[in-house]
Amino acid sequence: MRAVIAEDSVLLRIGLVKVLEMAGFEVVAETGDAEALLAAVAEHEPDLALVDVRMPPGFTDEGVRAALMIRRQWPATSVLLLSQYVEERYAADLLTARAGGIGYLLKQRVADVEEFIDAVRRVAAGGTALDPQVVSQLLLRRGGADPLERLTPREREVLALMAEGRSNAGIAAQLVVGESAVAKHINNILAKLDLPRADADHRRVLAVLRFLDGSS
Repeated sequence: MRAVIAEDSVLLRIGLVKVLEMAGFEVVAETGDAEALLAAVAEHEPDLALVDVRMPPGFTDEGVRAALMIRRQWPATSVLLLSQYVEERYAADLLTARAGGIGYLLKQRVADVEEFIDAVRRVAAGGTALDPQVVSQLLLRRGGADPLERLTPREREVLALMAEGRSNAGIAAQLVVGESAVAKHINNILAKLDLPRADADHRRVLAVLRFLDGSS
């Protein structure tokens, strides 16, 4: 698996290189701005782009705009955004752009190396990884009648954990319930959201996207 890193902080970039190499990735390019990131993705077409939300020259949304362009032009490249603060509108923009291969984490998550590596691998494999704080803010912003209103409080809790990218076992551990109970909740969620028949993993991603779309 090959990766490109775009982060203007040299110290953090060095750390990210080490972490990705620990995870078994080959870092084929390191950049400090969005323009260089796009050039590196065009040259290498990596499996994963690890992108800072705010980069030179404006330190606003350069990373997000570059990530959206990557999703359009190189759809096989997964994108994991890193941000200093919770900016949930960016998460919704990216996660509704195309199913899977997207993550949005706060930079503080890098400190938990094992958990961060798990998120990186999940995104690179076509899954999702959404920071728990982003999920919490999306839930707080949600309102109005939509299919998500059919879900029970427990089902919404399970769906939020799915949005973080947790497996059934991970959800069960978090909620202190059995995996069979989690599987039942997920089946109810998929049915209540009227999702089309597809493989289980793809339907989970569709459920997460429905959650995000209804939260924006």
